[in-house]
Amino acid sequence: MGSTWSDSRCWWVALHLIPGLGNIAGKKLLERFGTPKGIFDAKRSELISVEGVRKGVAGKIANQEWESDPEKVLEIVIKNGARPIPYGDPAYPALLTEIHDPPFLLYVKGQDIPSGLTMVGVVGSRNPTPYGSKAARELAQGLARRGAGVVSGMARGIDAAAHWGCLEGLGFTVAVMGTGIDIIYPASNKKLFERIAQKGAIVSEFPPGTPPEPKNFPIRNRIISGMARGVLVVEATKKSGSLITASSALNQGRDVFAVPGSINSFKSTGCHFLIKQGAALVENADDIMDQLGLNYPHVPKKDRFKDEPPGPTEELEKRIYDLISDYPLQIDHIARLGKLDPAQVSSVLTKMELKGMIRQLPGKMFVR
Repeated sequence: MGSTWSDSRCWWVALHLIPGLGNIAGKKLLERFGTPKGIFDAKRSELISVEGVRKGVAGKIANQEWESDPEKVLEIVIKNGARPIPYGDPAYPALLTEIHDPPFLLYVKGQDIPSGLTMVGVVGSRNPTPYGSKAARELAQGLARRGAGVVSGMARGIDAAAHWGCLEGLGFTVAVMGTGIDIIYPASNKKLFERIAQKGAIVSEFPPGTPPEPKNFPIRNRIISGMARGVLVVEATKKSGSLITASSALNQGRDVFAVPGSINSFKSTGCHFLIKQGAALVENADDIMDQLGLNYPHVPKKDRFKDEPPGPTEELEKRIYDLISDYPLQIDHIARLGKLDPAQVSSVLTKMELKGMIRQLPGKMFVR
C-alpha cells in the first residue's frame, strides 16, 4: 500500500467503496470497531457478528475487495478541490445525523457548511412556469436575507432558481448532487455549480465518476430534507419527485411548506395536494420563518431577487400593467381584456419591456 494509506481519509474512502455496504450497516461497524481501519483489521467472523452485516459484504471487507482503487478515488476527490467528510466529523451536517440512514461518508466541495445555520430545502419542477421560477427565486432570497440557508438539488428549474435566489440574497446554499462530486449535472448549470463552490457547498454521497442514473435522485432527496429544518415545494405535479422529498421530510420529522398556484395550472397540483394534507401554505419567507419559530432581522423592502422595476408612467402603461400578472398572457389576450387596439398594445409592451417592467416569453407571451 502507498503512503496515501497513512491518511485516515483513504480508509474512509475504502470503506465507502465496499460493494453492498449500506449506511446503516456501515454505522454499526463503526460503532463496533471505532474506525474504518479497525473494521478492515477485524476478522471475518467478527464482522459477521455485527447486526445487519451480510456474509458476502463481510467477505469483501476482509478481502479488501473495493469497487475501485481507494487511493485513486481520493486523488480524484482532492484534484477536484473536494474532500471526504465522515460521519462524526465536526464538519458533518449535524441535522443529517438525525435521519434513519445518514451517509457515513460525504464528499464536499466548496466552503464548510456553517454548523449553526438553519437550512430550508427548496424543491420543485424541472420545467416550471415563469411564476414558479420567480416564486422560488424570491422566496430563497427572502430566506437568505433572514439569515437562513437554502439546500436543493441543483436540477434545472425550481432547484436552480432557489440556489440563485439564495446567492443573490448573500446567503449560504448547498447543492446535493445525484452524481459524483466531479460531474456537473445538468451541464447547463455549470456557472451555477462554480458559483456555489465559491460561496456555498456542493455535496454528494456518491463516489467520483458516478453518472446521473435515475435511481440516484430519490436517494439524494433524503439528504436535502435531512439537512433542512423544513422543505418548501414551490411547483410540482402529484407524480413529481419533489413529493418524494416532502415525504422524506415528514418521515424525518421536518416541516413541509407549499406555494399555492393557479387552480388551472397542472404544475401546481402537487402543491395543492400537500396543502390539503396539512402542509403550511407559503406566500413569503416570513411564513416559513414563523412556522419554524425563528425571528431573524431582515430588510422588508429587499425581498426581491432584483430591484423593483420603475412603475408605469402613463395611463395606458398602467392599464396594461394591471392586466399582466405572474402567469403568461398572450398579446392578443391582453388586447381583448383591455379592449385595446393590438397595434397600440404591441407598442406599449415594447416600451414596458425596455423599462424592465415586463418580460416577453416565446409565443408573444408576457409576464411581469
